[in-house]
Amino acid sequence: MENIIKCRRISKGKVEGSVILTKQPLSFLGGVDPNTGKVIDQGHELYQQNVKDKILVIPSGKGSTVGSYVIFQMAKNHTAPLAILALEAEPIIATGAIMAGVPMVDRPDADILQLLKTGDRVEVDADSETIKIKS
Repeated sequence: MENIIKCRRISKGKVEGSVILTKQPLSFLGGVDPNTGKVIDQGHELYQQNVKDKILVIPSGKGSTVGSYVIFQMAKNHTAPLAILALEAEPIIATGAIMAGVPMVDRPDADILQLLKTGDRVEVDADSETIKIKS
């Protein structure tokens, strides 16, 4: 059985992968190492975990506009998340996802922070504005 959630496309693309979820906003500038994909913000609940090749689920981003460039650099370094799912995309992360070619969606019609957990498999289809939870 698949659970399908409607959402809004921010950056195009379709991927399937494993979720890494946080209920805390994430800053890419100073929060994530663009060379490894590891969360380096010691105060963040994902500290020492890696977002590389994961579906990153966040409430929103935060921080400096340079965070957009960090996401772009992560794509160049092959350390970026496969996709980003946000409750609300703010301009920094949205711009970074678009520049980096990382599929991103926001405004899901279900509470993904409660519905999903780290390790779940999902398909993000930004082009058709859907998130499919795989069982």
